[in-house]
Amino acid sequence: MEDMITECRELIVSIYGKFDASHDVDHIDRVMKNAEKILQTEPTADELVVRLAVLLHDVEDKKYESLHEITVDELLEKMGASKHLSCKVKSAIESVSFNGGHSKELRSIEGAIVRDADRLDAIGAIGIARTFAFGGARGRKLYNQNEEARMSMSESEYRSKDTASVTHFYEKLLLLKDLMVTEEGQRIAQERHEFMLRFLEQLKKEIQ
Repeated sequence: MEDMITECRELIVSIYGKFDASHDVDHIDRVMKNAEKILQTEPTADELVVRLAVLLHDVEDKKYESLHEITVDELLEKMGASKHLSCKVKSAIESVSFNGGHSKELRSIEGAIVRDADRLDAIGAIGIARTFAFGGARGRKLYNQNEEARMSMSESEYRSKDTASVTHFYEKLLLLKDLMVTEEGQRIAQERHEFMLRFLEQLKKEIQ
């Protein structure tokens, strides 16, 4: 297992090196640490599937479509993954994306772990940092007090509008705590959620 994980990480370094700081290799490493914490409380999960899915989950991220040069299928084939393993890894990856609240139905504990691990990196102090890193890379405003958060939208609507970074907290980040599936994910999310609330309250004071 370790040989395949090592090979996979070597393959994805150059891929994520083309993305901005919100979705770089450091993001992958943090998600891996989150997943490893959750794995300790989910003994029935297939660790290899989880770790491969974490490493590969942003390879085909639609936000970076213009930078895509290789698919998850091609990477798994290059590593010699069996068809069965590849199907389980891809199924777990499909569970991850938020898509404006239109997440795909979870089909496995592995998918739940990867989803929770990724979403934990979207909240708390690191989530705040990533939000503004992504917004800066896309030229978005820090905040727009006249902009209303969209509580109901399609996937295309979610991706098509460049809302201010602070608006993104209300459209996604503050919703994630209640969408965690695993008990460990829920536990970690609670503290991170509360930190975001304190940050937004302080930011509101400074803006006003």
